[in-house]
Amino acid sequence: MGVTELADYPWDAVAPYARRAKEHPGGIVDLSIGSPVDPTPDVVASALKRATDAHAYPQTIGTPALREAVAEWYRRRRGVSGLAAGDVLPTIGSKELVALLPLLLGVGPGEIVVHPRAAYPTYEVGATVCGATAVAADDPAAWPEGAAIIWINSPGNPDGRVWGVPELRAAVARARELGALLVADECYAELGWEAPWDRAPIPSVLDDRVRDGSFSGLLSVYSLSKQSNLAGYRAAFLAGDRAVVSRLTAARKHLGLMVPAPVQAAMTAALGDDEHVRIQKDLYGRRRALLLPALQGAGFRVDRSEAGLYLWVTEGRDAWDSLARLAELGILAGPGHFYGPHFPEHVRVSLTASDERIAAAAERLRHVAPADL
Repeated sequence: MGVTELADYPWDAVAPYARRAKEHPGGIVDLSIGSPVDPTPDVVASALKRATDAHAYPQTIGTPALREAVAEWYRRRRGVSGLAAGDVLPTIGSKELVALLPLLLGVGPGEIVVHPRAAYPTYEVGATVCGATAVAADDPAAWPEGAAIIWINSPGNPDGRVWGVPELRAAVARARELGALLVADECYAELGWEAPWDRAPIPSVLDDRVRDGSFSGLLSVYSLSKQSNLAGYRAAFLAGDRAVVSRLTAARKHLGLMVPAPVQAAMTAALGDDEHVRIQKDLYGRRRALLLPALQGAGFRVDRSEAGLYLWVTEGRDAWDSLARLAELGILAGPGHFYGPHFPEHVRVSLTASDERIAAAAERLRHVAPADL
């Protein structure tokens, strides 16, 4: 099965609802895609500008400063000790890594890539591209024999699920029993809302309490798009099993998959500054505090959503029906159908809109009763 056999890009199906939402007298409130709207922090933009004399090819493995910054960030923010420069690798955003990982590691027909039941489509795309079989399963006990790669997503997109230390330990044990590579997509880890994640760091699959002293068979993937408003920079990285990192590095060298040198400098600056992350989290927290009760008052139940950039909601009817009703209010969301077949009545609502637009959405929702929506 090749790339030409991929399904149509799902977001094209949302276009009619976007057109209807734009007709609202107060304008559209686009809460469908998690693309940051706030400015890139000065500390990051300044580092990028200083590095624009990038006449030489960048290093696929990343500059020594960047690799040291990644290892230090995992120690300081994620409770991971013992990472060295050879255990980390920058990537051109995290989506390309998710999509290409099975291919770059030689996974193919007859092998299995496991991903969450509520999952954005790129995990399945990565399996499809290399001819492997994608299987959706959340419970480690249900992870099948023959699995080559197992993806977990904590905090989850779209559902905001967080895997605690006991759950991660069980996941690691099961993956090692199967001989599978366990890869944790942890891109929203700085955005915890509900107790205990509003106060305690969200654990990584590489956490000292999780991995039993070894990074073997484990990778963590992280993106700076969300915490630092760097979606346009395509700035991400992975860390973990050195043997796997080495294989990926070799493949990426051959393919020319290099993070641009100015972006590497910007990443280094972002990873060394926690204050801008705190400020951005506070912004999202205030938006969430407005939007969540407004959705509940309009008849939506909020499921999970304890962390991340989204509210995972349902009003107990087909998601396309909910999307149409929200579009009548000028609000655009994402249908649960896009995140697998298991949640056809859920809608994903993003917090990535300006304060003014979030306030407008909350105000519109407050003026409708559940039966009216």
